[in-house]
This record gives sequence, C-alpha cells and structure tokens, in this order.
Amino acid sequence: MPELPMRLLPMTPGNGPEQMAADDAMLSTAVRGVASMRFYSWSEPTLSLGYFQSATARLSHPNLAWVRRATGGAGIVHHHPFELTYSLALPPGTPWQNGESWICRVHHMLQTLLLRYRVVSHAVLCGEEKKLGETLCFLHQTPGDLLVGGSKVVGSAQRKQKGALLQHGTILLGRSPFAPELPGIFEQSGVNVTAETIVENFPSQFEVTTGWKLQPGDWTAQERENSERIRAEKYAHPDWNAKR
Repeated sequence: MPELPMRLLPMTPGNGPEQMAADDAMLSTAVRGVASMRFYSWSEPTLSLGYFQSATARLSHPNLAWVRRATGGAGIVHHHPFELTYSLALPPGTPWQNGESWICRVHHMLQTLLLRYRVVSHAVLCGEEKKLGETLCFLHQTPGDLLVGGSKVVGSAQRKQKGALLQHGTILLGRSPFAPELPGIFEQSGVNVTAETIVENFPSQFEVTTGWKLQPGDWTAQERENSERIRAEKYAHPDWNAKR
C-alpha cells in the first residue's frame, strides 16, 4: 500500500454556513489533486438539513440555527461538546478511490478507536436499515453506520465534484439537550470519549489502516478566499437554505 501524504487541517469552530463552505473549498482543492481531512465543531447549536429535505423540517427544532448541506440524508443536530464533525476530501481516481466504501472505512477506523477506549457495548457496523423517525439522521440506521448499544452514533454522507470525493460525518459523543431522543456514546457505553481524544488519536489509526500519513497543514489563501465566497453566495443565502 503506497504511503501518501494528506493534510490534516486545524480543528476550528464555526457556524453552519462557515463550516459547509469550508468543506466545499476543501473539495475544490481535492479536484486539483490535494487530499485533506479535518475535524470541526459548531459555534452555536445548529440543525443541518440534507440536500433533499424540505426546509419545513427545521420546524422540528425551532430553537436552533439551521443550514442546508450539499449532501443528502436527514437532519443532524450539531451541538458542541456533544457532537464532533469530520470531513475528508479525496482527489479523483486511484489510489485515493478504488471502489471501496470510504464511509465503511472511516466508520471502521472509529469503531477500532472506540474499542481501544473500552466502548464495548456492541460497537458494530449496521447491517440492515431501520427507520425510527422522519427528520433526524440518527433515527435512521443504514448499512455501514456505527452503532453502540443498538443506537446510531456515527453517520456520514458524500458528494462528488469532477470525480473528487467529499465525505463528512458526525460522531455523537453524548445526548444533546436539543435532541434528547438521541443517546450518544456516553449514554450507551458509560465511557466519556471526548472530541479531543478522537482528534488526537484518529491520525495514527488512519495511518495504520491506509498507510497514508496525515500531516498537519493549513488552509491556503486561495482556499480562505474561496470559502468566504461560497459562504456568502450559497450557505448563508436564504435562496439556498429554503430551496426545497
């Protein structure tokens, strides 16, 4: 397996439009051949809706800020420190993409990491679909999702641009007061796995699994400019968020 460099971008807080625009900018960079990964938190409790969801779904959590994602799926309640988001952007073609599911790969890495910290309440990858609710992603279990004690604790979604792949996903660390119907890793296992623990230890697990080094890096000036433009034109614009 080739040893390939990937940027590990700094973990930063930000609101919904800022974080979604940053993911888009990272995808554009992957189109040009640069692979990147990052973890991030949300600066205010936010409901992100899937691309195809009706904007009226936000009314299920009226006290939250909201934003529409460019990926599909259902709504996610983002609330630090109960949740951690990651994103991964890979250039087109091999060796970055070879037909293997990156959702399953990342979820398996997180499963291995959780087992290392004694999260032993059946931390398994979901085998069959189970829908327990309409609005929230974590009430819809699909094959490849990571479950602890029968509850979904990690889910991811993807989009492609000119062959490059963006995957972002959510790790549910604990029960948010804004989504009391969703138990997290802590409630299902009794183990307090913090965002800092995952951010610190995931790179070594990633390298063991892929053979690719996650090397600390930073946003370029072009990416920062691109991200701000995308934020203003797309994710912070009411036409985008209310498009369905």
